[in-house]
Amino acid sequence: MANIQQKLAAEFQLKDWQVENTLKLIEEGNTIPFIARYRKELTGALSDDVLRDLHQRLTYLQGLEERKEQVLGLIEEQGKLTAELKAAILQAETLVEVEDLYLPYKQKRRTRATVAKEKGLEPLAQAILAGQGNAASMAESYINEELEVKTAAEALQGAGDIMAELVSEDSNGRKYIRNYFTRFGKIVSKAKTEELDVYENYADYSEYLSGIAGHRVLALNRGEKEKILTVKVDGEHEQMIKYLAKLWIQTEEPSCVNEIQAAIEDSYKRLLFPSIEREIRSAFTEKAEEGAIKVFARNLEQLLMQAPIAGHVVVALDPAFRTGVKTAVIDEYGKVLDTAVIYPTPPQSKVKEAKVTLTKLIQKHGADLIAIGNGTASRETESFVVELISELPNKMQYVIVNEAGASVYSASKLGSEEFPDYDVALRSAVSIGRRLQDPLAELVKIEPKAIGVGQYQHDMNQKTLGEALFGVVEDTVNKVGVNVNTASAPLLSYISGISGKVAKNIVAYREENGKYQNRKELLKVSGLGNKSFEQAAGFLRVPDSAEALDNTGVHPESYQATHRLLEHLQIGDIRKEFETFREKRKKIKDIKSLAEELGIGIMTLEDIIKELEKPGRDPREDMPAPILRQDVLEISDLKEGMILKGTVRNVIDFGAFVDIGVHQDGLVHISQMSKKFIKHPLEVVAVNDVVEVKVLSADPKSKRISLSMLLD
Repeated sequence: MANIQQKLAAEFQLKDWQVENTLKLIEEGNTIPFIARYRKELTGALSDDVLRDLHQRLTYLQGLEERKEQVLGLIEEQGKLTAELKAAILQAETLVEVEDLYLPYKQKRRTRATVAKEKGLEPLAQAILAGQGNAASMAESYINEELEVKTAAEALQGAGDIMAELVSEDSNGRKYIRNYFTRFGKIVSKAKTEELDVYENYADYSEYLSGIAGHRVLALNRGEKEKILTVKVDGEHEQMIKYLAKLWIQTEEPSCVNEIQAAIEDSYKRLLFPSIEREIRSAFTEKAEEGAIKVFARNLEQLLMQAPIAGHVVVALDPAFRTGVKTAVIDEYGKVLDTAVIYPTPPQSKVKEAKVTLTKLIQKHGADLIAIGNGTASRETESFVVELISELPNKMQYVIVNEAGASVYSASKLGSEEFPDYDVALRSAVSIGRRLQDPLAELVKIEPKAIGVGQYQHDMNQKTLGEALFGVVEDTVNKVGVNVNTASAPLLSYISGISGKVAKNIVAYREENGKYQNRKELLKVSGLGNKSFEQAAGFLRVPDSAEALDNTGVHPESYQATHRLLEHLQIGDIRKEFETFREKRKKIKDIKSLAEELGIGIMTLEDIIKELEKPGRDPREDMPAPILRQDVLEISDLKEGMILKGTVRNVIDFGAFVDIGVHQDGLVHISQMSKKFIKHPLEVVAVNDVVEVKVLSADPKSKRISLSMLLD
């Protein structure tokens, strides 16, 4: 473990004590959000991202050490473990290196080489490699009818198969060839069909692997999977065969040289290169997936952190053609007040009746905002809403809401439990409205992969993707904090230390006993013990508690120190005097001495001060608010050079898609984002950013809109 700690410290450029403390905290069962927020002194204020990467790397290195021990044991059982081989395995830095070293000793299925060995031809192969005489003459003595070696040629063929396998299993050769193709190899694709569609750019494509972008790797993989493209790795194959010849031909006996050369060529084409090609493509795919997951994670975080639109009664519309527009009226707290189905879109086109129904609902419940899902029939529904708004006496606005995942929630067990009397489409309308009012609270009910702010997510390792996105949701929920008196069980289940079962128990206790009066009352919940309370308490809010700190991110373990701080600054009720606190805290000159006096760390004190400056504040307030609209644009209305304001809906490796108020999002290519060079669009924009863009082109036929953020 000490070696692993040293390795992690070096790789992450951390102090030994940071790694040691962090690993100990994880081992003790502390969650990443808790460690990141409340154990900063012990970790040196490592962020949740670094902590998760550290934990992931720790898991890999532990697995590497376990595999080394397994391999050493398996080879030792065969009586073939030499001191040199043991040292090489122990020094291996990756699982690939360990598997290369183990390959010659690995139990394998019957191969041409194992068949040849069963025929007694292994000594012949060794004799040829050593150049002990004329190959054909030596082969004569291995003719054996009982072992089905009928001719010298058959004996040489079998010896060649054995030599080919030896060449393919040599760790030095594999390492050299793998490194060569990783650095100098090319990925090449050809079209298998004339129906290329989105793969048009890959019909006759070639690029050095060392410079290929992750999204192109994933695109090639998908094109190959869909049988539209053939994809292979290419390079100087003859050069590799010459390298192997230098490695393996250690004799000058011409007949043996010819046999060894033939075995090398067979090994390279039949065994070695196909294996290396699979490894290389797998490694580049894994790297591409890691990059795509990071983009997905960043987009998801931004989506979850979008500002809630509070204090509005919302009319939520889930558009459709044949089955009508499902409608739900939701009060400012997310409660469903009314539902209906209207038919303003084709084929029914009952616009007049729909206006009457919607107007009655708006007036009856005092609604002042309309949320429209962006799926099928969204464009037609939006046009209808704009027309209705122009006829209403009171001011109304609407928002186009990304409905990705709403149908997943609607058909889920959770959706049916929450609204057992509603059909799937009505549940979807409720989800659309609620995700406008409080995006985080609603989106946690949906599997993160279904939210649709990534790229190639269905082609990735689903377990790895799921774990990464769960971490994002967990970090985001804990960063925002949760009102324990209003939160749903799905939202509570993401809180540090709270399992799904305990989350349900928290809600059940609230329903049976009324609102929680303070944080301590959570200890009465079944299944929520001291350890869970320690992990969760700081992230749970009780706004009406007599203890003002219960509505802040200050952890109960620091309450005593916080009260002494308030006494030191002569502050009474922080809820009433936080403006005074802001002024008085500026007079703190020596924070180190004050921290020592209070018996807490400097970082903890700094965090407490930040919390007291804005007690109960929602960090999402700093995020861009959704654009509220009253009019609608058609793609035909767009003119080159037009300047518009839009919302970033998705960020991908080569650009960002921006909603500018027409049905089709426009693409801002990475080259149109900044005057300076950027490696990735995330350096400039994030999901839900509100940006000004210039229209470069708009094609109504192809429904493609090209935008630029370079306005001058």
